[in-house]
Amino acid sequence: MVKNKENIIVGISVGDLNGIGPEVILKTFEDSRMLEICTPVVFANAKIISFLRKSANVNLHINGIDNVNQIVLGKFNVVNVWKEGVNIDFGKSDDNVGKYAIKSFVEATKALKEEKIDVLVTAPINKYNIQSDEYKFPGHTDYLNSELEGNALMLMVHNKLRVGLLTDHVPVNEVAKHISAELIEKKIETIEQTLITDFKISKPKIAVLGLNPHSGDNGVIGKEEEEVIKPTIAKMFNEGKMVFGPYSSDAFFGSNQYEKFDAILAMYHDQGLIPFKTLSFGKGVNYTAGLDKIRTSPDHGTAFDIAGKGVANNDSFKEALYLAIDVFSNRNEYRELTKKPLVVKEK
Repeated sequence: MVKNKENIIVGISVGDLNGIGPEVILKTFEDSRMLEICTPVVFANAKIISFLRKSANVNLHINGIDNVNQIVLGKFNVVNVWKEGVNIDFGKSDDNVGKYAIKSFVEATKALKEEKIDVLVTAPINKYNIQSDEYKFPGHTDYLNSELEGNALMLMVHNKLRVGLLTDHVPVNEVAKHISAELIEKKIETIEQTLITDFKISKPKIAVLGLNPHSGDNGVIGKEEEEVIKPTIAKMFNEGKMVFGPYSSDAFFGSNQYEKFDAILAMYHDQGLIPFKTLSFGKGVNYTAGLDKIRTSPDHGTAFDIAGKGVANNDSFKEALYLAIDVFSNRNEYRELTKKPLVVKEK
Protein backbone atom coordinates (compact mmCIF):
# COMPACT_ATOMS: atom_id res chain seq x y z
CA MET A 1 0.00 0.00 0.00
CA VAL A 2 1.31 3.46 -0.93
CA LYS A 3 0.95 5.69 2.11
CA ASN A 4 0.18 9.37 2.36
CA LYS A 5 2.94 11.26 4.12
CA GLU A 6 0.93 11.88 7.28
CA ASN A 7 0.31 8.14 7.55
CA ILE A 8 4.01 7.24 7.50
CA ILE A 9 4.74 6.06 11.03
CA VAL A 10 8.17 7.12 12.26
CA GLY A 11 9.46 5.15 15.23
CA ILE A 12 11.93 7.05 17.38
CA SER A 13 14.28 5.59 19.98
CA VAL A 14 14.80 8.16 22.71
CA GLY A 15 18.58 7.86 23.09
CA ASP A 16 20.46 8.77 26.26
CA LEU A 17 18.03 10.59 28.56
CA ASN A 18 20.90 12.61 30.05
CA GLY A 19 21.90 13.87 26.60
CA ILE A 20 20.27 16.14 24.02
CA GLY A 21 18.33 13.39 22.21
CA PRO A 22 14.96 13.96 23.90
CA GLU A 23 15.34 17.73 23.53
CA VAL A 24 15.92 17.63 19.75
CA ILE A 25 13.01 15.19 19.34
CA LEU A 26 10.64 17.45 21.26
CA LYS A 27 11.82 20.63 19.53
CA THR A 28 11.27 19.01 16.14
CA PHE A 29 7.62 18.16 16.83
CA GLU A 30 6.83 21.39 18.66
CA ASP A 31 6.21 22.64 15.13
CA SER A 32 2.72 21.23 14.49
CA ARG A 33 3.36 21.16 10.75
CA MET A 34 5.64 18.17 11.31
CA LEU A 35 2.56 16.11 12.19
CA GLU A 36 1.36 16.72 8.63
CA ILE A 37 4.50 15.00 7.35
CA CYS A 38 4.40 11.86 9.52
CA THR A 39 3.12 10.27 12.71
CA PRO A 40 5.88 10.02 15.35
CA VAL A 41 6.08 7.22 17.90
CA VAL A 42 8.69 7.63 20.65
CA PHE A 43 9.67 4.49 22.55
CA ALA A 44 10.20 5.58 26.16
CA ASN A 45 7.86 6.54 29.00
CA ALA A 46 5.17 9.22 28.72
CA LYS A 47 5.75 10.67 32.22
CA ILE A 48 9.48 11.04 31.61
CA ILE A 49 8.94 12.62 28.19
CA SER A 50 6.45 15.02 29.81
CA PHE A 51 9.08 15.97 32.40
CA LEU A 52 11.66 16.51 29.66
CA ARG A 53 9.16 18.57 27.66
CA LYS A 54 8.69 20.95 30.60
CA SER A 55 12.44 21.06 31.21
CA ALA A 56 13.06 22.06 27.58
CA ASN A 57 10.16 24.55 27.69
CA VAL A 58 8.49 22.90 24.70
CA ASN A 59 4.77 23.26 24.00
CA LEU A 60 3.63 19.87 22.71
CA HIS A 61 0.74 17.52 23.50
CA ILE A 62 1.89 13.98 24.36
CA ASN A 63 -0.32 11.01 23.55
CA GLY A 64 0.78 8.26 25.95
CA ILE A 65 0.05 4.68 24.84
CA ASP A 66 0.89 1.24 26.19
CA ASN A 67 1.59 -0.53 22.90
CA VAL A 68 2.08 0.23 19.21
CA ASN A 69 -1.39 -1.00 18.33
CA GLN A 70 -2.77 2.14 20.02
CA ILE A 71 -0.94 4.64 17.77
CA VAL A 72 -3.08 7.65 16.83
CA LEU A 73 -2.26 9.13 13.43
CA GLY A 74 -1.35 12.81 13.50
CA LYS A 75 -0.44 12.76 17.21
CA PHE A 76 2.89 12.75 19.07
CA ASN A 77 2.72 9.21 20.45
CA VAL A 78 4.89 7.91 23.29
CA VAL A 79 4.88 4.15 23.91
CA ASN A 80 5.41 3.23 27.56
CA VAL A 81 8.29 0.80 27.15
CA TRP A 82 8.80 0.91 30.93
CA LYS A 83 6.61 2.08 33.82
CA GLU A 84 9.10 3.05 36.52
CA GLY A 85 10.76 6.41 36.97
CA VAL A 86 14.35 7.09 35.90
CA ASN A 87 16.71 9.46 37.70
CA ILE A 88 17.83 12.03 35.11
CA ASP A 89 21.03 14.02 35.64
CA PHE A 90 21.72 16.06 32.52
CA GLY A 91 25.24 15.83 31.16
CA LYS A 92 26.25 12.75 33.15
CA SER A 93 27.16 9.33 31.79
CA ASP A 94 25.06 6.85 33.76
CA ASP A 95 25.02 3.07 33.23
CA ASN A 96 21.42 2.85 34.43
CA VAL A 97 20.29 5.52 31.96
CA GLY A 98 22.20 3.65 29.26
CA LYS A 99 20.06 0.57 29.95
CA TYR A 100 16.89 2.57 29.26
CA ALA A 101 18.38 3.93 26.02
CA ILE A 102 18.84 0.34 24.87
CA LYS A 103 15.37 -0.71 26.07
CA SER A 104 13.96 2.01 23.85
CA PHE A 105 16.12 1.05 20.88
CA VAL A 106 15.50 -2.71 21.13
CA GLU A 107 11.73 -2.21 21.41
CA ALA A 108 11.73 0.21 18.46
CA THR A 109 13.74 -2.26 16.36
CA LYS A 110 11.24 -5.00 17.22
CA ALA A 111 8.40 -2.76 16.02
CA LEU A 112 10.34 -2.05 12.82
CA LYS A 113 10.84 -5.77 12.15
CA GLU A 114 7.15 -6.44 12.75
CA GLU A 115 6.20 -3.51 10.46
CA LYS A 116 4.32 -1.74 13.25
CA ILE A 117 6.34 1.33 12.27
CA ASP A 118 7.53 2.24 8.76
CA VAL A 119 10.96 3.72 9.53
CA LEU A 120 13.21 4.21 12.53
CA VAL A 121 15.04 7.36 13.60
CA THR A 122 17.45 6.89 16.51
CA ALA A 123 18.48 9.62 18.94
CA PRO A 124 22.13 9.52 20.12
CA ILE A 125 23.38 7.00 22.66
CA ASN A 126 26.56 6.84 24.71
CA LYS A 127 28.57 3.89 23.39
CA TYR A 128 30.23 3.32 26.78
CA ASN A 129 27.26 3.20 29.14
CA ILE A 130 25.07 0.98 26.91
CA GLN A 131 27.33 -2.06 27.32
CA SER A 132 25.93 -4.96 29.34
CA ASP A 133 25.71 -8.75 29.34
CA GLU A 134 22.58 -8.43 27.19
CA TYR A 135 23.89 -5.75 24.82
CA LYS A 136 27.49 -6.01 23.60
CA PHE A 137 27.29 -4.04 20.38
CA PRO A 138 29.43 -0.88 19.86
CA GLY A 139 26.44 1.09 18.60
CA HIS A 140 23.18 1.04 16.67
CA THR A 141 24.45 -0.24 13.32
CA ASP A 142 25.91 -3.55 14.48
CA TYR A 143 22.74 -4.48 16.36
CA LEU A 144 20.53 -3.61 13.39
CA ASN A 145 22.78 -5.70 11.15
CA SER A 146 22.22 -8.69 13.44
CA GLU A 147 18.44 -8.22 13.62
CA LEU A 148 17.48 -7.19 10.10
CA GLU A 149 18.05 -8.65 6.63
CA GLY A 150 20.89 -7.41 4.44
CA ASN A 151 24.42 -6.09 4.96
CA ALA A 152 24.57 -2.84 6.92
CA LEU A 153 26.74 0.03 5.73
CA MET A 154 27.15 3.37 7.47
CA LEU A 155 26.36 6.05 4.88
CA MET A 156 26.66 9.68 5.90
CA VAL A 157 24.32 11.91 3.89
CA HIS A 158 24.04 15.67 3.36
CA ASN A 159 22.28 16.79 0.19
CA LYS A 160 24.33 15.23 -2.66
CA LEU A 161 27.31 14.37 -0.45
CA ARG A 162 27.21 10.70 0.56
CA VAL A 163 30.13 9.04 2.33
CA GLY A 164 30.15 5.31 3.07
CA LEU A 165 32.62 3.49 5.30
CA LEU A 166 34.47 0.30 4.45
CA THR A 167 35.25 -0.14 8.16
CA ASP A 168 33.44 1.84 10.84
CA HIS A 169 34.18 1.33 14.55
CA VAL A 170 37.59 -0.31 14.03
CA PRO A 171 40.78 0.94 15.75
CA VAL A 172 43.09 2.69 13.28
CA ASN A 173 45.92 0.20 13.87
CA GLU A 174 43.63 -2.62 12.74
CA VAL A 175 42.06 -1.05 9.63
CA ALA A 176 44.57 -2.52 7.15
CA LYS A 177 43.84 -6.04 8.42
CA HIS A 178 40.18 -5.67 7.47
CA ILE A 179 40.76 -4.48 3.89
CA SER A 180 40.04 -7.21 1.34
CA ALA A 181 38.75 -7.47 -2.22
CA GLU A 182 35.64 -9.25 -0.94
CA LEU A 183 34.79 -6.49 1.54
CA ILE A 184 35.38 -3.70 -0.98
CA GLU A 185 33.16 -5.44 -3.54
CA LYS A 186 30.40 -6.01 -1.00
CA LYS A 187 30.40 -2.39 0.18
CA ILE A 188 30.46 -0.96 -3.34
CA GLU A 189 27.58 -3.22 -4.38
CA THR A 190 25.62 -2.09 -1.31
CA ILE A 191 26.28 1.58 -2.09
CA GLU A 192 25.33 1.15 -5.75
CA GLN A 193 22.05 -0.61 -4.94
CA THR A 194 21.25 1.96 -2.24
CA LEU A 195 21.76 4.84 -4.66
CA ILE A 196 19.48 3.17 -7.20
CA THR A 197 16.63 2.13 -4.89
CA ASP A 198 16.80 4.72 -2.10
CA PHE A 199 18.08 7.84 -3.90
CA LYS A 200 16.67 7.34 -7.44
CA ILE A 201 20.07 7.49 -9.18
CA SER A 202 19.93 5.10 -12.13
CA LYS A 203 23.67 4.88 -12.95
CA PRO A 204 25.64 5.85 -9.85
CA LYS A 205 29.24 7.07 -9.95
CA ILE A 206 31.21 5.93 -6.91
CA ALA A 207 34.64 7.13 -5.79
CA VAL A 208 36.93 5.00 -3.62
CA LEU A 209 39.55 6.58 -1.34
CA GLY A 210 42.98 5.07 -0.80
CA LEU A 211 44.16 3.91 2.60
CA ASN A 212 47.62 5.44 2.74
CA PRO A 213 48.90 9.02 2.26
CA HIS A 214 48.91 9.93 -1.45
CA SER A 215 47.09 6.63 -2.08
CA GLY A 216 50.34 4.81 -1.46
CA ASP A 217 52.38 6.65 -4.12
CA ASN A 218 52.53 3.54 -6.31
CA GLY A 219 53.60 1.34 -3.44
CA VAL A 220 56.18 3.67 -1.87
CA ILE A 221 53.90 4.45 1.10
CA GLY A 222 52.05 1.20 1.72
CA LYS A 223 51.04 -1.69 -0.52
CA GLU A 224 47.27 -1.94 0.03
CA GLU A 225 46.37 0.23 -2.95
CA GLU A 226 48.51 -1.73 -5.43
CA GLU A 227 47.74 -5.19 -4.06
CA VAL A 228 44.04 -4.93 -3.15
CA ILE A 229 42.23 -1.66 -3.79
CA LYS A 230 43.25 -0.88 -7.39
CA PRO A 231 42.73 -4.42 -8.75
CA THR A 232 39.30 -4.60 -7.10
CA ILE A 233 38.22 -1.26 -8.59
CA ALA A 234 39.47 -2.33 -12.04
CA LYS A 235 37.58 -5.62 -11.81
CA MET A 236 34.31 -3.94 -10.85
CA PHE A 237 34.72 -1.25 -13.51
CA ASN A 238 35.22 -3.95 -16.15
CA GLU A 239 31.99 -5.54 -14.92
CA GLY A 240 30.13 -2.34 -15.79
CA LYS A 241 30.07 -0.51 -12.46
CA MET A 242 30.94 3.19 -12.47
CA VAL A 243 33.54 2.96 -9.73
CA PHE A 244 36.75 5.03 -9.75
CA GLY A 245 39.90 5.53 -7.67
CA PRO A 246 41.64 5.14 -5.38
CA TYR A 247 41.90 8.85 -4.60
CA SER A 248 44.05 10.57 -2.02
CA SER A 249 41.57 11.86 0.56
CA ASP A 250 43.13 15.29 1.15
CA ALA A 251 43.32 16.28 -2.52
CA PHE A 252 39.97 14.67 -3.29
CA PHE A 253 38.06 16.82 -0.81
CA GLY A 254 40.35 19.86 -0.99
CA SER A 255 39.82 20.23 -4.74
CA ASN A 256 36.05 19.65 -4.53
CA GLN A 257 36.44 16.53 -6.68
CA TYR A 258 33.86 14.86 -4.46
CA GLU A 259 31.16 16.93 -6.17
CA LYS A 260 31.55 14.82 -9.33
CA PHE A 261 30.41 11.61 -7.62
CA ASP A 262 27.16 10.26 -6.23
CA ALA A 263 28.89 8.54 -3.30
CA ILE A 264 32.33 8.00 -1.80
CA LEU A 265 33.70 4.90 -0.08
CA ALA A 266 36.21 5.76 2.66
CA MET A 267 38.54 3.13 4.11
CA TYR A 268 37.99 4.02 7.78
CA HIS A 269 35.87 6.10 10.13
CA ASP A 270 37.76 9.39 10.46
CA GLN A 271 38.94 9.43 6.84
CA GLY A 272 35.31 9.76 5.80
CA LEU A 273 33.71 11.54 8.73
CA ILE A 274 36.21 14.37 9.22
CA PRO A 275 35.64 15.87 5.75
CA PHE A 276 31.94 15.00 5.87
CA LYS A 277 31.32 16.80 9.15
CA THR A 278 33.50 19.71 8.11
CA LEU A 279 31.30 20.19 5.07
CA SER A 280 27.93 19.46 6.68
CA PHE A 281 28.15 19.64 10.47
CA GLY A 282 24.79 20.14 12.14
CA LYS A 283 22.76 19.01 9.13
CA GLY A 284 24.24 15.63 8.23
CA VAL A 285 22.48 12.29 8.62
CA ASN A 286 23.77 8.84 9.48
CA TYR A 287 21.85 6.41 7.26
CA THR A 288 22.15 2.64 7.70
CA ALA A 289 22.18 1.49 4.09
CA GLY A 290 21.94 -2.07 2.84
CA LEU A 291 19.17 -3.35 5.13
CA ASP A 292 15.59 -4.31 4.34
CA LYS A 293 14.32 -1.67 6.79
CA ILE A 294 15.07 2.06 7.04
CA ARG A 295 17.00 3.66 9.89
CA THR A 296 18.49 7.15 10.13
CA SER A 297 20.10 9.17 12.90
CA PRO A 298 21.47 12.69 13.41
CA ASP A 299 25.21 13.05 12.81
CA HIS A 300 25.99 14.20 16.36
CA GLY A 301 26.35 12.49 19.73
CA THR A 302 24.77 12.96 23.15
CA ALA A 303 26.43 16.39 23.61
CA PHE A 304 26.52 16.06 27.40
CA ASP A 305 28.18 19.49 27.65
CA ILE A 306 24.98 21.29 26.59
CA ALA A 307 22.34 18.78 27.74
CA GLY A 308 19.51 20.26 29.81
CA LYS A 309 20.37 23.85 28.83
CA GLY A 310 17.72 24.18 26.12
CA VAL A 311 20.23 25.24 23.46
CA ALA A 312 20.51 22.04 21.40
CA ASN A 313 20.08 22.47 17.65
CA ASN A 314 17.56 20.03 16.17
CA ASP A 315 18.46 20.57 12.48
CA SER A 316 20.32 17.27 12.11
CA PHE A 317 17.51 15.29 13.76
CA LYS A 318 15.00 16.97 11.47
CA GLU A 319 17.13 16.10 8.44
CA ALA A 320 17.28 12.48 9.65
CA LEU A 321 13.50 12.44 9.82
CA TYR A 322 13.13 13.91 6.33
CA LEU A 323 15.62 11.43 4.84
CA ALA A 324 13.87 8.43 6.41
CA ILE A 325 10.55 9.54 4.91
CA ASP A 326 12.11 10.25 1.49
CA VAL A 327 13.82 6.85 1.37
CA PHE A 328 10.58 5.13 2.38
CA SER A 329 8.77 6.84 -0.52
CA ASN A 330 11.61 6.17 -2.96
CA ARG A 331 11.70 2.47 -2.10
CA ASN A 332 7.96 2.15 -2.59
CA GLU A 333 8.24 3.89 -5.96
CA TYR A 334 11.13 1.62 -6.99
CA ARG A 335 9.13 -1.48 -6.08
CA GLU A 336 6.18 -0.26 -8.14
CA LEU A 337 8.37 0.50 -11.16
CA THR A 338 10.27 -2.79 -11.07
CA LYS A 339 7.58 -5.29 -10.14
CA LYS A 340 6.78 -7.81 -12.83
CA PRO A 341 3.67 -6.99 -14.88
CA LEU A 342 0.85 -9.48 -15.02
CA VAL A 343 1.11 -11.77 -18.01
CA VAL A 344 -2.20 -12.47 -19.72
CA LYS A 345 -2.25 -15.92 -21.29
CA GLU A 346 -3.76 -16.24 -24.70
CA LYS A 347 -6.80 -18.49 -24.93
